[in-house]
Amino acid sequence: MNYQEAVEKIDSLLVFGSKPGLERVGELIKRIGSPDKKLQFVHVAGTNGKGSTCVLIANTLKCAGYKTGLFISPYVLEFRERFQINGEMIPEKKLCEIVEKLFPIVEEMKEEGKIITEFEFVFAIAMYWYAEEKCDIVVLETGLGGRFDATNIIDTPLVSVITSISLDHTAILGDTYEKIAFEKCGIIKPNGITVAYGEQKDGVIDVIKNTADERNNQLYIADKNVDVKKSDLNGSEFSVDGMDLIIKFIGKHQVKNALTAYCTIKALRERGLNISESALKEGFAAAFFPARLEILKKEPIVMLDGSHNPDGVKALANALKEYMADIKKIGIVGMLADKDVKTALSQIVPLFDEVITVAPNNPRKMSAEELADIVREYGIKANAENDYEKAYQKALAKTGKDKAVIIFGSLYLSGDMRKIIKKL
Repeated sequence: MNYQEAVEKIDSLLVFGSKPGLERVGELIKRIGSPDKKLQFVHVAGTNGKGSTCVLIANTLKCAGYKTGLFISPYVLEFRERFQINGEMIPEKKLCEIVEKLFPIVEEMKEEGKIITEFEFVFAIAMYWYAEEKCDIVVLETGLGGRFDATNIIDTPLVSVITSISLDHTAILGDTYEKIAFEKCGIIKPNGITVAYGEQKDGVIDVIKNTADERNNQLYIADKNVDVKKSDLNGSEFSVDGMDLIIKFIGKHQVKNALTAYCTIKALRERGLNISESALKEGFAAAFFPARLEILKKEPIVMLDGSHNPDGVKALANALKEYMADIKKIGIVGMLADKDVKTALSQIVPLFDEVITVAPNNPRKMSAEELADIVREYGIKANAENDYEKAYQKALAKTGKDKAVIIFGSLYLSGDMRKIIKKL
């Protein structure tokens, strides 16, 4: 089996199961030897900021000398990005070996009427690899929700982390902040430690506090005073508890994500991990995550962001207002039809001089034409383009030194656009 065949095997599985629950994935993990029992975890759930928070934590643990696994979803650059140890993706050969070994078990279960989904299998691959490589700790990002997420079969982690909660996947997780918070808080296990992003919507902190109390968790809310000394298109410099920290991530919302990661590191110290101040500073300063207000070119400015729900788009809009208020902006946007497209676009489309719409490479995509019609409702010129490279070239043709190209709307769009921009 070669690498492409391995990925095709994984892609052949259903995206969603016939019904929610952890029984199927729990049985799969047991059949492959319960690798999760050999590992320690930081478990991270939330709507926005999960990826950035995970990368900051994982990079700090790496700098502290721990062999650190990182599991993220979805990927941006390529499929192997989901599985990392100390910042290195799983080798293609190793992924093929694991798929060859584990896929027959998935087929056995299918014959028994137990259907394993794509994400459940991806999670099983990760657990097998991290255990085989004897990771000291794994930073584990949930896929969707928390309570019934495949990752939630693990025992009480070293720390459970709840990042920013907003409205997304409402058909599955609920249509209020409180309902979504309840699902995310499913990762809070008995007798653990929980860290929560501080600036939440009304009602969310109450849900987190109640869940932490019911499950006898020590709760830390990341609402410390932060002195932001500098914030621009190069990142942010800030101080917390008298410690000066630097992150490359753009936007003041990323400072709040960094504060959540900082509080998680403090909680890990309480668990007995040896993480020095120098490891924390180095880990934060070197952390990188693609498609999070990522500057791909500077002349003209080309920014790529994977924001895909109202709160994520609002964070991007705030960054554009703060750092590019005097620059004319051309937008390239593609979104999935099951997102709250109108609310998201209402917050950012008026900032653009013109928008080019595209369709993400996903079955749930909204057509470029339909998206353009929505953009025009806000009085902004919009043109639909079904070819990514042509869309980018058209945007570039409209720019100059005083203009920027901003690409956003979906992580499924981000990876493909990033490859195109990098090669041109």
